[in-house]
Amino acid sequence: MTETKPFISVALCTHNHLDRLVRTLADLASLHAPVRPWEFLVIDNGCTDGTSEMLATRDWALQGAQIRVVREDRLGLSNARNRALREARGEYLVFMDDDETPEPGWLQALEDAMIAHAPDALGGRIAVMFEDGARPPWLQDELLGFLGKLDHGEACWLTSEETPIFGGNFAFRREVFERIGDFDARLGRMGAINTGGEDTEIHRRLLAHGCRVRWVPAAVINHRIQTPKLQRHYFLDLHFRQGRWQGARKRGGGSRMPPKYLAPQMLRAFGRAIAKRLSEGADHSLRLEMNAAYFTGYVFGWVRDVA
Repeated sequence: MTETKPFISVALCTHNHLDRLVRTLADLASLHAPVRPWEFLVIDNGCTDGTSEMLATRDWALQGAQIRVVREDRLGLSNARNRALREARGEYLVFMDDDETPEPGWLQALEDAMIAHAPDALGGRIAVMFEDGARPPWLQDELLGFLGKLDHGEACWLTSEETPIFGGNFAFRREVFERIGDFDARLGRMGAINTGGEDTEIHRRLLAHGCRVRWVPAAVINHRIQTPKLQRHYFLDLHFRQGRWQGARKRGGGSRMPPKYLAPQMLRAFGRAIAKRLSEGADHSLRLEMNAAYFTGYVFGWVRDVA
């Protein structure tokens, strides 16, 4: 018997996070199913930790959803998401991560917005859940966005690059990728490499192509934060790598000699970070240290990397 074509495809991309994935799949059992048919698509991104074997048991299968597991051996979150674009059959494609716990009404809220507004893309609210320990004192509120926290307030249309949607809780009309192109495979996590930026980059492309992006605050996902991310090095490394990519992209095929304006900018960034740390202590200086790490990576990428 032929299965009914789904209206929504939910894609979860995972790489070697078996323990996190087991928790996420268990939490999804509390999800309120959408009214229209839906499918749940798991992209096994080159897993070698027992994830593939666990998924093959289908003991975790969600009630009411059409279930498929697809393996993508090209490592990288963007490669996995692009594979989901090829595999999904729904009119809308919803992405989530393997370390998240949606609120029970999450998917229904997205479906309601899809039906009511027919947007090209949607984003939902992301809350931060400290799973493995207490929040460290240096983790100021201004840094929570780098752990995925996102809240743009009341429901609205998003029309600015300053109000992006994040990969832990966004959705797209599947046909929109024919207009804007796929996820940039150079961006996003790649195994243990701490790289991001693929979600804000595709948000910029959505706006540049005149796409309608809807903010759906009732669609809430909780991002579970593990101990490895509760280290200063995580934030500094993330910004260094982002700077490397930006520097290489900006240089393009030009000279590897960095432009003169970078030196004073970099020095100012380091000066502000040092001054903040000396005056207020390490618990208040990380944001400025991240700026310095970004400029360091920018120069490094300009000189060393290929765009």
